[in-house]
Amino acid sequence: MNARTGIRTRTALATVLVLGLGAGPLAAAPAVAAAPAVAAAPGARGTVGQLPGPTVKALEDALQGLPGPDATAALVRVGGNGSWHASAGVRDLDSGRKALEGARFRAGSTTKVVTSTIVLQLAAEGRVDLDGTVQSYLPHLLSDAFEPITVRQLLTFTSGLQPGSSLGPENAEGYEKRFETLTPGDVVAASVAQGPYRGPGEGPGRKQRYGNIDYTVLGLLIEKITGDTYAHQAQTRVFDPVGMSHTSFPDGPDPRIHGAHNEGYQKLADGRVVDATEWNMSDRWAAGDMISTTADLEKFLFALFRGELVPQPLLDKEMFTVPDIPGAVMSAGLQRFDAGGGQIIWLKTGERPGYGTLIAATRDLSRTLVYSVNALDAKSTTMNPVAERIVRAAFTPPAR
Repeated sequence: MNARTGIRTRTALATVLVLGLGAGPLAAAPAVAAAPAVAAAPGARGTVGQLPGPTVKALEDALQGLPGPDATAALVRVGGNGSWHASAGVRDLDSGRKALEGARFRAGSTTKVVTSTIVLQLAAEGRVDLDGTVQSYLPHLLSDAFEPITVRQLLTFTSGLQPGSSLGPENAEGYEKRFETLTPGDVVAASVAQGPYRGPGEGPGRKQRYGNIDYTVLGLLIEKITGDTYAHQAQTRVFDPVGMSHTSFPDGPDPRIHGAHNEGYQKLADGRVVDATEWNMSDRWAAGDMISTTADLEKFLFALFRGELVPQPLLDKEMFTVPDIPGAVMSAGLQRFDAGGGQIIWLKTGERPGYGTLIAATRDLSRTLVYSVNALDAKSTTMNPVAERIVRAAFTPPAR
């Protein structure tokens, strides 16, 4: 790869990750002011396998300067043909203690990949028909205003459902209401009350529109089919088999991250930088309520791509195939990106106040990346600069 091709790849990677960040329209975030002054913690040198020397140097450079104006800490794991993992930054701004590499964090919308995995497992068991409708599985959920919506359309964000209710932007009234409870039922009811999207090409299966609502409904579907809670199904079907011993869901409206964690901070619209670690995320549920670690998410990534959780033929058909709809980039839970030169990356991002997460890999697992960046700009319309540097370092071959 020459220098010009490398630049194009880096720019395209940053663009596609930004496009995959949020659920629904994103409010532009203001420029982030510098965090309270704390001595910068250098990027830690991680365990190194067979990664090329320039790639390791680029990863180390990507983690310099933390805490800074864009993030307070970062945890990174690169795997595949060689391995490297490290942490940088601080555990909290008040003490300046070194960030914990094994820290738990809010994994945001990477939860959707777990939800998709459970639904595909149920399909493999013959308990769910992906062409079956929401109306048949959850007969009292939608009004007569809705066309039939299939399970596959929920998985691929092509249902035509409108976003549900929220407590407001995370950098404004959402922060003030962070301890209030908005249940998944409340979220879905608000969506249904609005009716489906209207207009040419807006019906089910005709337009892809990324958001949380489809996966909230899938959570309800999982509970209806199994007669069990979504969280317990995730534990027994995914977390336990993979060995994700530090991954869990909050107990309902519990706003805390239990276990060792690095504090998360959010820049508010009024300029304040506030501690956003404690936050009731119950409304995100099956769409974004998971708490995990980089090591656990790396285990999940490898098990999923190897066909250990979903039978390989079903996995390839649903999770590694994007629907034939103009502009579609999402499959059943993953985002496809063509990086050029024959390199296809499958990824999922997740953003919650104080925490930005990514899981990404080539289909053959020759290169994998998991990160958690304690970003100050959750839901920004531009990619966090620290996260962008990490992605560039992990997936862009060094210029020759």
